[in-house]
Amino acid sequence: MVARHDLTTDPGLQEQLLQARRGTAFFARKLNELTDAELDGDSLLPGWSRRHVVAHVGYNARAIARLVEWASTGVETPMYPSIAVRDEEINFGATLSPIALRNLFDHSAVHLSVEWRDLPEDAWHHTVRTILGREVPASETVWMRTREVWVHAVDLYNGASFGDIPASVLERLLRDIAGSWAARGTDAGLLVSVAGTDLTFGDPDAAVVVAGPLAGVVQWATGRGAGGVTAGAGPVPAAPKWI
Repeated sequence: MVARHDLTTDPGLQEQLLQARRGTAFFARKLNELTDAELDGDSLLPGWSRRHVVAHVGYNARAIARLVEWASTGVETPMYPSIAVRDEEINFGATLSPIALRNLFDHSAVHLSVEWRDLPEDAWHHTVRTILGREVPASETVWMRTREVWVHAVDLYNGASFGDIPASVLERLLRDIAGSWAARGTDAGLLVSVAGTDLTFGDPDAAVVVAGPLAGVVQWATGRGAGGVTAGAGPVPAAPKWI
């Protein structure tokens, strides 16, 4: 008989799964608030309508589910054959009827949740490979999805903000972004500081210090606006590319 609860007993992983599912529910709520006609409207992502965002999030769930299946069976099942194929899939998905697009999101989200639920304890440590070629344990798929649903709920441009995202998610996302900058060396001359915390990233000798509340700093760092952040007496620079 298939389990009706997560097989993993790891408290940390259980908490991460809860955060991913909460993010999925939040995205679903913001999606369901939109009328079918409003799906044609612009998202916060240049060149993408809300349809593109929904299609991306739906197909992303399927892609991550393939990684979980890989961890479970040992049979290599990549997220996508290539980035080009992923992009073609999103563009196709954006042409679906409203009901088909909504069903894509709903069904793919349930499928992924079930794959996580039924993954045996030891399989969470099995190595899979992301579309960017990173080899990671299957447990990393939970964070991959968490980041997608929370951030893209904001991208639906339907009233959600980075202030709606849990602080723990924002902090981890900022650490990921800062790590990407450091790996590329694109944070030279730049220091990022989160008000009211000891979170600082970048060049300690930086000429430019971007500071603000956590939600505002992460919004800026993801390239989605600079509201609420400052850069000393000068203008706030564009954030370095992170993905």
